[in-house]
Amino acid sequence: MTDKTFDLGGVIVATTLAFKEDPSAPGGLAVDYDRFAEHCSWLMDNGCRGVGPNGSLGEYSSLTDEERRKVIQVAVEAVGDRGLVIAGVHGVGWHQAQKWAEFAREDGADGVLLLPPTLYRANDSEVIEHYTRVAEVGLPIMAYNNPIDTKVDLTPKLLVELAKIPEVVAVKEFSGDVRRVFEIQELTDLDVIAGADDLLFETLVDGAVGWFAGYPNAFPKEAVEIYDLVQVGKLTEARELYKHLVAVFRWDSRVEFVQAIKLSIDIAGQSFGGPTRPPRGPLSAEYEALVRADTERALSYIAAR
Repeated sequence: MTDKTFDLGGVIVATTLAFKEDPSAPGGLAVDYDRFAEHCSWLMDNGCRGVGPNGSLGEYSSLTDEERRKVIQVAVEAVGDRGLVIAGVHGVGWHQAQKWAEFAREDGADGVLLLPPTLYRANDSEVIEHYTRVAEVGLPIMAYNNPIDTKVDLTPKLLVELAKIPEVVAVKEFSGDVRRVFEIQELTDLDVIAGADDLLFETLVDGAVGWFAGYPNAFPKEAVEIYDLVQVGKLTEARELYKHLVAVFRWDSRVEFVQAIKLSIDIAGQSFGGPTRPPRGPLSAEYEALVRADTERALSYIAAR
């Protein structure tokens, strides 16, 4: 039985995944494991609590089975004993998700991030079975509520049922409704984890204990600073920094979030973002210009502090 006190505090980064040109690889791009390992290590060096490989931002749905498993192995080795690895184990059904959770356990992950069944709108009983079956693996589970992409809403009422599963210890909240933080806390013993970067401040102030984040891939130091300031009650200082980053953070909630975050990483220049693997294509010229402008404004503020 998993301990419900599993500590998910801090900034856990939903990691991007580096690719390199290779005509023989899917979409002409092979996973660049060396750069991925360097990126994970860099995030830890900048104060992040851990990494979350094989999430949507990690392009898990575009990976082969061999690639998807090796990504976890590389992340575990790169992080070592410095923090947590929370592996994405999303699947069409519980049998696929359970398999990925078993691999994550074997490869040393500390816990898993789990969407409801993907690709179809599961009903409540199917969602409960999905989480119950994956829980049999024995790793702590952070449920992921993303009704925008999955069309399944892990409402506070449904989370009451999921919270009865000992392994389900937290929920990454990405519904966009910050009012849910208090309701989830009132009804369950689950830790609420901020999931939308452009609602970060509001979600943390309402009591989220952690941040499972996208844009810290580009701004890890500043992301950790915002989180730490809120934790010690320095809300004015946290809000001031957040105010100057939230415009670029909004790209985390848009369709092109993977491409945008990777571009911001490259503009920031301290790590490697690079291309996305098909079916994701490059940003349009219009969106690239917008991402560049938002990123550069944030960097200008950071440099002037």
